[in-house]
Amino acid sequence: MRMSLNQPLANLLHDMSRMLDLLGEDGFRASAHARAARTIEGLADDIALLAQDRAKLTALDGIGAKMADKIIEFCTTGRIAEHDELIAKVPAGLLEVMQVPGLGPKTVRTMWQAGITDIPSLKKAIDDGTLLTLPRMGAKAVAKIKESLAFAAASGQRTWLGKAAAVADVFLDRLRGLPGVARVEAAGSLRRGKDTIGDIDILVGVHDADLARQGDIAEAFRTTPGVVQVITAGEGRGSVRFATDVGQSRWGTTPNPEKGESLPETPPSGPSIQVDLRVLPDSRWGSALMYFTGSKEHNVRLRERAIKMGYTLTDWGLFPLDEHDTPPHTRGVKPVAAATEQEVFAKLGLPWIPPEVREDRGELDQPGPWALIDLADIKAELHAHTTASDGELSIEQLAREAKRRGFHTIAVTDHSQSSSIANGLKPDRLRRHIDAVREADERIEGITILAGSEVDILADGSLDYKDDLLAELDVVVASPHAALTQDPQTATGRLLAAIAHPLVHILGHPTGRLVLRRPGLSPDMGTLIAAAKEHRVALEVNAHWMRLDLRDIHVRAAVDAGCLISINCDDHAAADFDNLRFGIATARRGWLRPEQCINTWPAAKLHAHLRSKGRTPRPAR
Repeated sequence: MRMSLNQPLANLLHDMSRMLDLLGEDGFRASAHARAARTIEGLADDIALLAQDRAKLTALDGIGAKMADKIIEFCTTGRIAEHDELIAKVPAGLLEVMQVPGLGPKTVRTMWQAGITDIPSLKKAIDDGTLLTLPRMGAKAVAKIKESLAFAAASGQRTWLGKAAAVADVFLDRLRGLPGVARVEAAGSLRRGKDTIGDIDILVGVHDADLARQGDIAEAFRTTPGVVQVITAGEGRGSVRFATDVGQSRWGTTPNPEKGESLPETPPSGPSIQVDLRVLPDSRWGSALMYFTGSKEHNVRLRERAIKMGYTLTDWGLFPLDEHDTPPHTRGVKPVAAATEQEVFAKLGLPWIPPEVREDRGELDQPGPWALIDLADIKAELHAHTTASDGELSIEQLAREAKRRGFHTIAVTDHSQSSSIANGLKPDRLRRHIDAVREADERIEGITILAGSEVDILADGSLDYKDDLLAELDVVVASPHAALTQDPQTATGRLLAAIAHPLVHILGHPTGRLVLRRPGLSPDMGTLIAAAKEHRVALEVNAHWMRLDLRDIHVRAAVDAGCLISINCDDHAAADFDNLRFGIATARRGWLRPEQCINTWPAAKLHAHLRSKGRTPRPAR
C-alpha cells in the first residue's frame, strides 16, 4: 500500500519556505511555497494523481507553472533539486531553532550571523550572555526563549494523539484482512486517548488454527511503508520506528501558522515514533487487550483485585491462583476468562470499563454500566470558520459538510477583528457576513445554520465587539488568542469577565494551550467552572489534537460540578470534522455523559438554550 505523497510534499515545501526566509530571499517566493504546501495539505486526492495532468495541477489554488514543475519533479523522483540546493546552504540545526516559540526568520538569521546554528549553540549563547548582545534581544525576550526551550525539553519525545492515531491507522489498514487475522487494534495510551503518545502498541488476534501465519503477519508489519528502522524482529512480535509527518496542522510546529515541519530526509534521525507489534491467539484477545491498554496503575489495581478473589491476572488470561512460580499458561492451565474484556471484567465483579478512564482515578469503584459520550451522540458543531476569515470552506460548503455528517445545526463562527493574522472581521464585514449566513440558512434545507463569531477575549477581559453587535449573533464563542503568558490571577479575572458577559454562550479553548508547544494560561479552573455553571456558559473541549483544551482533568472537574460542556472541531477545512474523535476521547477521559454536552441535544433544546442569550435560530427543516 503506497502512502499518499501529499503530506511529504507539503512538508518539503514548508521546509523550502522556511529556508528561503532564513536566507533572506524574496518574501514572495517563500510565501508561494508555503501557500502551495497548504493547498496540497488540504487536498482530498493524491497529488501524485493530479500531477499526471498538468492542467489540473495548475488549476489548483497557488500552483503556478514553476510550482507545478517542482511538484511533478517530486512525484517523479521523490526529490526537488532546489530543495537540495537550499539544504546545502542552511545549517540543519537552524530549522529546529525556528521551531522555538517566539523566534521568527529575521531573528534566527541574526543568530546565524552570530554563530548560533542549532539548539545547543542557542543554549550556550543564553548561558554566556551572548544572546543579549544581539539586536532586539533584551532580557525579557531572552527569558521567554529560555522558558520556551525548557517547556520543549519537558515535553520529551512524545507525539500528538492525532499524529499517533494517523500512524496507527497505517498499520491497522495494512494488517487488517491478512490471512488468519481475526482482529487488529491499537492499545496503550493511544487507545486510552491520552493527548500525547510515547509509542504505539498494535495487537493482532489470530485464529488458533492460523497461528503458523504469525511470521507472515510480523513480516508485513516490519515492511509497512514508512518504517525507517527495525528495532527487533520475532515470530509473533516486533518493534519498528516509523517516520512521522509533523507538518499536518494549520499551526505546523512553530508559532507561525504559515509554517510547518519537514519530513526527515534520513530517518531515524528525524521525527519518528516507535511502534510495537504483538500477535496472539484470538482466544486470549480480551486479557491481552486489557493488559496492553493499561494504564500501568489501572492494571496493578486489577491484579490486586484478582488476587483477593483467588485469581491471577496476566496478559494470557485470568487463572485460578496457585503456588507455582511459572506462568499458568505455560503449564497448560485453562483460564477462567480470556477471550473478551467483558468476560474478564465480569469475572472480577466489574462492569466493562471504557479504555479512556483506565487511569486508576476511581474507575474500579464505580457501579456500571458506564454511559459515556460517544461519537454518534454529537449532532451539532458550534465552532467553525469559513473563507470569510481563515477557513477553506464557504458558508454553503461548511453547512453541506455538516449536514452530510448528520448534524442538525452548524454555527459559523469566524474570527473577530483583533485576530488580524486570521483575517478577523471588522464590524461592517461581520454584519454583511451575518446577512450571508441568514441567506444560506433560508436556502439550505435540512440543517440550521447559525450566525456566530469566535470573539477574542482581550487581555483585560473585554470582548472584541460591542454589545449591540454581539446581540445580533446566534452564538458567541469567546476565546483567548493573545497574551497567553498572563499570570494565573490575571488570567482568571480575564476569563471570568468573559464568562459573566450576558451574551457569551461558549468559552472556547479556555487556556489557549497547544499540546507539546505552549502551556497556555493557567487560570483557577475551579473558579472558572463554578462561574460557567452559574452563567450557563459551556466550556469547550476543542477537538483539534494540538489543542484538546479543555484537557481531560478539567473536563472531569467540570463534569463533577455539573457544568455544561461543548465539544467542537474548530473547523477550518472539511477534514477538521474528523478530529471530533479526539475531542470525544478527551471528554470520555473526563467521564462526560452525553446529556451534559450541548452538542448532543436535540435541535429544539439546543436552540432554546442559545435563545436565552441571543437571537432565535430558525428550526431545522
